Amino acid sequence: MNQTKSQKISGGQAAVLSLKKEKTKHVFGLIGSATMEMFDALYKEKTINFIGVRDERTGTHMADGYARASNKPGVILAGQNGPGATNLVTGIAQAAAAFSPVVSIAGSFSTKDKVQDAFQGVDQQSLFKPITKKTWTINKTKKIPEVFSKAFNLAMSPRRGPVQLNLPRNILSDTAVFNINQNKKSYETESAIKGKKNDIKKAVKIISKASKIVIIAGGGIKYSGKYKDVTKLAELINVPIVTAAGHGDSIPFNHKLNAGQMGPRGNPVASKLTKEADVIIAIGTRLGFNSTFYTYENLNKKAKIIQIELEKKMLGRYFPVSVGICADASTVTKQIYNEIKSQKLISETNNWTKNYIKERNNYLNNRDNENNLTKFPIQPKGLFKQLRNVLPNNSAITLDAGTLCLQATDALEYYNPPSLFTPLDFGLVGFSFACGLGVKVACPNKTVVSLMGDGGFGMTISELSTAVDYGINTITIVMNNKSWGAEKAYQKDFYGERFIGADISSPPFDKVAALYGAKGYKVDRVSEINEAVKAAISCNKPAVIDVAVDPKALYSFRRDSFKHRKK
Repeated sequence: MNQTKSQKISGGQAAVLSLKKEKTKHVFGLIGSATMEMFDALYKEKTINFIGVRDERTGTHMADGYARASNKPGVILAGQNGPGATNLVTGIAQAAAAFSPVVSIAGSFSTKDKVQDAFQGVDQQSLFKPITKKTWTINKTKKIPEVFSKAFNLAMSPRRGPVQLNLPRNILSDTAVFNINQNKKSYETESAIKGKKNDIKKAVKIISKASKIVIIAGGGIKYSGKYKDVTKLAELINVPIVTAAGHGDSIPFNHKLNAGQMGPRGNPVASKLTKEADVIIAIGTRLGFNSTFYTYENLNKKAKIIQIELEKKMLGRYFPVSVGICADASTVTKQIYNEIKSQKLISETNNWTKNYIKERNNYLNNRDNENNLTKFPIQPKGLFKQLRNVLPNNSAITLDAGTLCLQATDALEYYNPPSLFTPLDFGLVGFSFACGLGVKVACPNKTVVSLMGDGGFGMTISELSTAVDYGINTITIVMNNKSWGAEKAYQKDFYGERFIGADISSPPFDKVAALYGAKGYKVDRVSEINEAVKAAISCNKPAVIDVAVDPKALYSFRRDSFKHRKK
């Protein structure tokens, strides 16, 4: 479909032309009768690749992963109103927690019907309102292009996030005259909002008087891919960088000033830096829950905080700041760099950084020489060491929630931002595999590896059909401990080992993968991991590696939540 002049077409055709106007290359979705006019138009529109999924929830995770990896909107189309729309909710809530620009589209009952009388009727406008930046229910066919344009623009505007479009059946089937300009999309992929000169000077004055400075790099740096602005600043003032939780890929692993992830799920070296620093430069981070637990256990209470954030309400929201700059993270970083350079400031941080480098090297050496790395049954740390050895530097890693994946966040190495995709503050199990499929569609030349527990993979295994049907060749590593590990750990540590609902059984995932037409591998010993991963990378099919992880290797992540409990 190539709209170059005014013509009378259906609302469904207008919706697809609106997607084309936004330079949409891929649409994830599940067909349904409510939006058949859109699917028929997609069939004719050869510039848009439709990827049919098995569940709207997992399709939304694919759109989410695609959006985060591509720096473009991810589009999910639920063809059915009612249950098709309600299945989107978990995925949209997850995208909202990650500030991911997902454009979600669902059919809706006819505007001539009342919700309580309609087949598959539910108040979708109210349903999505709390979990999106904005939700529209389009009530006039003629308005489709205008609302689509607003939706794409809002999804990509700071701070990014999901939007929802509900399209009633009769609005899609009705016709109108449209003239949709295909020349320019409605959104920008970059922000360059500058900080105020006064704020830059205040920040530099604080930096000039400090001796223990640490930079925290967050999602605002990671998703823009402009980590070099941060490393240049760190090199100029000779200070270490830590990364916010879930954003360990903000800075390439091999940069000598990169200490890795901080906070409760981070490593001890990075966490010590934020606990001892006298100045914290927080770049593109909210200093949110998984980085700080909103307590001073993870930050020095006496530290002066310079926070750079695109969303004004996040400045000083969780911790008082000395300077709060509402602007683009990399742009402000460059401004601070230029101001320091123009003033020819001399760094007084040499001892602080020298000690950090020594501690970081010791930590990395000790990590690779722990006693239990070749133990049977397989320990999580043993698995992670092998993955560090065998995965190529261009790998993208997706993780689930759960304590096995939490342990992996700082145990793996990330070189090409963005290359780590997690559920972040939503803590969702069942996210990783589907997200990885979206990441692979966005970055076909990257090796995409999805880590999951056996419970989470069991939730989403049907998307193996999608992976096989569309040739989306990711590698899923199932850390199989035959349990809901996080909850079992809490029952073990705080509830006297009164286990209920914690132990689960699963079929052999390697054999199930083969039945779907994918490749499956079984790993029972550490010595088998490298060979299995190498084979999976080269098999040219979606691959599943079922790794038998020690069921006793349980870890209570949120011990603070249960400290009032006794065994």
